[in-house]
Amino acid sequence: MRIAIPIIAAAVALSAAGCGSTVEGTATPDRFVPSFDNPDPSVRIEGIVIVEPPAGLHVRPTQRVDYDLVPPVGGPHDAVWAACNGLVYPTAVRTESIVHSLEHGAVWIAYDPDRVRGADLDRLAERVEGRSYLLMSPYPGLPVPISLQSWGHQLPVDSVDDPRIDRFVTALRLNPATFPEPGATCSTLPGRFDPDDPPPFDPSPVDPDDPDTVPFR
Repeated sequence: MRIAIPIIAAAVALSAAGCGSTVEGTATPDRFVPSFDNPDPSVRIEGIVIVEPPAGLHVRPTQRVDYDLVPPVGGPHDAVWAACNGLVYPTAVRTESIVHSLEHGAVWIAYDPDRVRGADLDRLAERVEGRSYLLMSPYPGLPVPISLQSWGHQLPVDSVDDPRIDRFVTALRLNPATFPEPGATCSTLPGRFDPDDPPPFDPSPVDPDDPDTVPFR
């Protein structure tokens, strides 16, 4: 799996100080809450990566997508989405399933299990548990300790205490200006995706010559 050079949005370094509001119990600056006049506040987050993924075409369970970002933020994906109603997965999940969840407006927090452990892992999970349109899972081989994804957006961070994590979630979770399928659910139909036994993540490199590989574009 290759890592492409992303399009980096112009971003402004912001301090954590300022007026705040409360979103599901988390204090967040008003300037990161989407509005008619400010449809994508994430452009203000320092270090944000913003791309325009191709259409979310469905692939078969045996197919893999040759994504251009690690972790991916959109594009072709599995026909069945991963449950994303505040779940913290203990094991890595099939990437193509999670990308479908991003299409529904979810934010995915991925972390390197070799670098994020113990109390840090617990604090990260607290941001996700029980909150709709959020999911979290380990991502073996992740090039940074933590990476946040929504459709077309990515934010790499080094610490669970980074205030940009909450800014990203506030700006992009269920933000109808930034994902293709507003109104789509994060729950899954029985028999289609089992959150207790999800399809596993494949850590092997994607072979572009494999007939089961789907090109990103």
